[in-house]
Amino acid sequence: MTATGSTAPRAADRETPPRRHAAVLIPLLRDAHGDLRLVVVRRTDGGPHGGQLAFPGGGRSPEDASPWETALREAQEEIGLPPERVARLAELDPLDTLTTRFRIHPFLGWVRRPPRWSLQESEIAEVLEPRVAVLLEPGAHVFDTVPLPRGGRYGPTPGYRVGEHLLWGASYRILHPLLPRLAAGEWPAPDDDL
Repeated sequence: MTATGSTAPRAADRETPPRRHAAVLIPLLRDAHGDLRLVVVRRTDGGPHGGQLAFPGGGRSPEDASPWETALREAQEEIGLPPERVARLAELDPLDTLTTRFRIHPFLGWVRRPPRWSLQESEIAEVLEPRVAVLLEPGAHVFDTVPLPRGGRYGPTPGYRVGEHLLWGASYRILHPLLPRLAAGEWPAPDDDL
């Protein structure tokens, strides 16, 4: 029995479940005009992240030797990006999701775009390649409401407008501090052709 006479555990005494580890790849490329672009995916409808914009990635599997291998495996599975077309630029600080109890390990990678993206249709609805310069324009950073998986809306929440979609949540929290560093040229393109 606690000092208050109740036998129920206090919130501070309850154990929280451990975080599950995940990794994402933040692919960078230059288009035919030399513009720096990011590669993001729009998830298929349904599920807790249905319809959301995200970076290719997912949960760590037992066969993954490291979070980097998770990011590469997931990018290949989700958008058909072979690991040999990715040059690792940086491992960014891990980020905890606010509701799904994941610890996300983000990796920045320079990619050589495949002839076409090969989508894992059960998870990925489309691939988008927004220009970094457009994301840095004042009108791209917005506060908007977002749909909830079971109906209703949440917000206003910060995000980046990518066409008709909003990049928000954990992906926004990864991208927001990264954009000025990309604009400053902190990670130049690799000299080799991958």
